[in-house]
Amino acid sequence: MIEHKKEFYGGVGMMAAFIVVLIIVFSPVFKGQNGLEYLDSLYNSISKGSAYYIPKVKEATDEFVGNSVTVTLKMADETQARQTAPLFEKGGASVTTSSAELKVTGDLGKILANCLADADSMYHNKGEEVKGKYGYDERRVLYNWWKASKTMDKDLKKQKKFKEAKIIAMVVKKAVESSYNYYKIEPQKIGDKIGIVIFSLIFYVVYTLWYGFAIMFMFEGWGMKLSH
Repeated sequence: MIEHKKEFYGGVGMMAAFIVVLIIVFSPVFKGQNGLEYLDSLYNSISKGSAYYIPKVKEATDEFVGNSVTVTLKMADETQARQTAPLFEKGGASVTTSSAELKVTGDLGKILANCLADADSMYHNKGEEVKGKYGYDERRVLYNWWKASKTMDKDLKKQKKFKEAKIIAMVVKKAVESSYNYYKIEPQKIGDKIGIVIFSLIFYVVYTLWYGFAIMFMFEGWGMKLSH
């Protein structure tokens, strides 16, 4: 039994409006994308514009030029090992391959400089440069850098070369992972889209409250009350 028809039907109307808006949000009416996809793309573009750390990382890695290291890297399989060897060789290192294992000896600063060069190309969406450099998919190149660097980090820690391991961890986090995640995303400044950003934040708050009040009015219309 509906005790308060005005409140109940008001809540029903609000819920109906909520559902209509929800359908629109999940429809491909925003440049061929639905609302969530559009905003996800927008915020990714904005965040990319402020996540370019490679020049600062390069300054830090330059301090390791002349620092020779020897590491043993265990890759996932022979194919990955074969693909990964040229990454180090392009940085002037000597590489010995045995099945899925690589033994690398070289100048750490120069190795990391080559890694950052590839990451920089990918960050600026120049994947064809990386693909042409190694002869296989550019995303796979960056993934192999990630895998090799992680393994290199562990091996250097075993050798108690913690300073060298720390700089590799920085390269992975602020260059390799960032470039991989942001590949093919065009960066934008938040100032260029400030109107949409503010609207989306206000809309999220209002839309959430709208749903809450719709539920509350319908339950109160039924005669249900919260009590202590």
